[in-house]
Amino acid sequence: MANIRMVGFDADDTLWRSQDYFDAAQRDFEAIIAPFLDGGDARTAERLYAVEKANLAVFGYGVKGMALSMIEAAIAITGGRIGADAVHRIVGLAKDLLRHPVELLPGVREAVAEVAASVPVVMITKGDLFHQEAKVRDSGMSDLFRRIEIVSEKDVPTYRRLLEEFAIAPDEFVMVGNSLRSDIAPVLELGGWGVHLPYHLTWVHERDADLAAGGRGRLRSVASAAELPAVLRSIMAA
Repeated sequence: MANIRMVGFDADDTLWRSQDYFDAAQRDFEAIIAPFLDGGDARTAERLYAVEKANLAVFGYGVKGMALSMIEAAIAITGGRIGADAVHRIVGLAKDLLRHPVELLPGVREAVAEVAASVPVVMITKGDLFHQEAKVRDSGMSDLFRRIEIVSEKDVPTYRRLLEEFAIAPDEFVMVGNSLRSDIAPVLELGGWGVHLPYHLTWVHERDADLAAGGRGRLRSVASAAELPAVLRSIMAA
């Protein structure tokens, strides 16, 4: 039997909606800069992502980094023709993102509470510290988690450090999340377990994941939060 001593949960698009708001902001961004384009296919989405990806090491993840990347991309894509009013509207998109309500996904509170009744649970999420803290507070779920970790990146070194702090061996840990790249692959590489809870939208940066063949036996998938308690029990019985 697997001796599971802790379960980790991602937050954005696992516990509550997030990518929906970012995708809507990107569509608004494209509409804002459209009048400044000469016409033709400007590959706006592709060029914006290229700027965002290049800036991750500088700005990190989250709304504020996205807003700065939008302004930089807008200047580049429009050849500097974008006006101050349009830039102000882009800043407004960021403010709206930072203020959007926290909408829990169906069944997540009940599922997390049921899991927490039998094994300690922690939240591990990445992004802007101030924004993530506000979402955790507004979610009304903070009381369920033993610890809440807001990190700059979710990779093998980060999970290794956290597991050492928790005094948990990798094979005693299960991570639940919507992103194979950030939530699942690093934990499997360390020797832990992963439960993939897909969301209907995924940021392009999170779509590619290299799942080592040796870890696939420790990966489970569920279609809804309601399935989590049962699949975790099956892992414990594995």
